[in-house]
Amino acid sequence: MSTLAIILIATAAGSLLSLSLAAVLALSARASWVPVLVSYAIGALLGASLLEVLPEAVEMGGDIGTVAKALLIGILLFFLLEKLVLWRHCHEEVCEAHGSPSRSHDHGRSGLMITVGDTFHNFVDGIIIAGAFLADFRLGVVTTLAIIAHEIPQEIGDFLILLHSGYSRTRALVLNFVTGVATLIGALVGYYALSILEGWTPALLGLAGASMLYVALSDLIPGLHRRAEIGATLQQLVLIGLGIGSVALVGHLIGNGH
Repeated sequence: MSTLAIILIATAAGSLLSLSLAAVLALSARASWVPVLVSYAIGALLGASLLEVLPEAVEMGGDIGTVAKALLIGILLFFLLEKLVLWRHCHEEVCEAHGSPSRSHDHGRSGLMITVGDTFHNFVDGIIIAGAFLADFRLGVVTTLAIIAHEIPQEIGDFLILLHSGYSRTRALVLNFVTGVATLIGALVGYYALSILEGWTPALLGLAGASMLYVALSDLIPGLHRRAEIGATLQQLVLIGLGIGSVALVGHLIGNGH
């Protein structure tokens, strides 16, 4: 099986799995399940970035300075991208981006913005998956699993925002599916672009690692601090550890079998 076929299968399977689970959980799961998914996703992202993606980038490039610069640039880029999203959402001091909607009904505006943002995010995920598989099969599998892990709670949030914004359940599901197609497009673009610019792979892996770290540390972990009691903190630590352990186990098993 060709590398392109493996990338497309992994991308499609990952998108369908995350979208399906997100839809089921968003429609039927208890609200208390979402923090569990988020904690596990944090561990998966940290493990994939620090145990797999960044070490592989250093190994391929042989220059830790190059990877460190790519990591730094990536963190700053994702910071600016998030700022652009916030600026686009905010027209008043109190707004949806700050968690305090100025109006109870926005006639679909927040749903439209979350759809556009999710489409771009999925496109980048596809590029990351393609780059990881082009670098190493084991790295590609681990990266795909980490992306699935963080996509599930994200898709649940997006789905609930669409419903709150006035979309029907059917339309919300269709929109989430359409945004998932962007992952396949990103994978195709990533495959052909990275094949031409193979020497850029270490730097691109550094950017991929930066995206995982930024999402985990900036977007997900702050939400866990809303529950500061000891029991919740211990649960979060255990789940983060499970996420990291899952990535390490998968990497070990695939490494031995590949």
